Amino acid sequence: MAMTSPKSSAQPVANTDPVRVMVVDDAVVARGLMTRWLDADPELAVVETSRTGKLAVDAVERVAPDVIVLDIEMPDMDGLTALPLLLQKRPGVQIVMASTLTRRNAEISLKALSLGAADYLPKPESNSGVSTSSEFRTDLIAKVKALGVRGKRTARRASMANAPGVRTARPAVPAGPATNTLGPMRRWSPAAPRVVVIGSSTGGPQALSKVVTALGVIDVRVPILITQHMPATFTAILAENLSKASGIPAAEGRDGEPVKPGQIYVAPGGKHMIVEPDGLGVRIVLTDGPPVNFCKPAVDPLFESVARNYGPAVLAAVLTGMGNDGGKGALAIANAGGSVIAQDEKTSVVWGMPQAVVEEKACSAVLPIDDVAATIARILKGGRP
Repeated sequence: MAMTSPKSSAQPVANTDPVRVMVVDDAVVARGLMTRWLDADPELAVVETSRTGKLAVDAVERVAPDVIVLDIEMPDMDGLTALPLLLQKRPGVQIVMASTLTRRNAEISLKALSLGAADYLPKPESNSGVSTSSEFRTDLIAKVKALGVRGKRTARRASMANAPGVRTARPAVPAGPATNTLGPMRRWSPAAPRVVVIGSSTGGPQALSKVVTALGVIDVRVPILITQHMPATFTAILAENLSKASGIPAAEGRDGEPVKPGQIYVAPGGKHMIVEPDGLGVRIVLTDGPPVNFCKPAVDPLFESVARNYGPAVLAAVLTGMGNDGGKGALAIANAGGSVIAQDEKTSVVWGMPQAVVEEKACSAVLPIDDVAATIARILKGGRP
């Protein structure tokens, strides 16, 4: 049965506006632990817990969460079935899919992202694993906080727009691509790109799909190297999905593999992917070093390696994601004469990684995701940025 925590809407936290969280999981231990961890943070308030998707759907309008942590495997109604119903009843709510690291759950999680979920959370397989994993606890709190900013803005705005008697003005629609107002940008490289590199995290699979779909309609004659923050099981499936979306061959990078044009290489989860010289070309090298920026794989090592090996012939994009991974690597590319595009704040699920690139003053442009995709395609076809 669903229950309401002490920090419900009936007892708001004084002088704060915490992120409102719903936890949906059929495992009593996991549900209780996640609730206690989240409720212990003053910036968060668990307003409802449910053991099935059906109970969550029935309660979501009443408790009005900003973020929902949604288990996949539950009785009565599983997470994938509940997802569209929750989004329909609470437009704008940010949903994190929680699942153990099986291939089936990884496939379901990535499908959920394509259907509107904001992120995923790998969950230990056992209750003891959940209770003892500091990494799981840290990731849970960090993801909910990062998504809470967007959830508070979008879900509550949607609620106001749908309230009886409330009218909101429609924002003006720009006539063309968004204009940058973030200060001076780097000059675009005059060199034709010999490689495209992309870094992303939260919200990345959806953004990546848009980019590679745009590239799939042109004759891509350069390699595309991608680091997306994901565990190992997920990255293999991500590569498969990107190949289906674009028609471009895609797979996890393999250690020692020559980098060839017209191929997508995805950094495998749990390894850093870089490139090193190999005769007249370059090859992929997978390293098992410590996390960089708390991430493994990380964007910075890949970006720094392509800057060393391709110089001004690099075209890079840093897409939506929390944290600052990619900022230093983007600066290395820019300083080597390459070009870097950052996704804009409005179209990012979390504007952490692109913001880090902006703060490093490494961008040639800051663009909405559709324009990121179109600009990369245009440059690869030999056109102007």
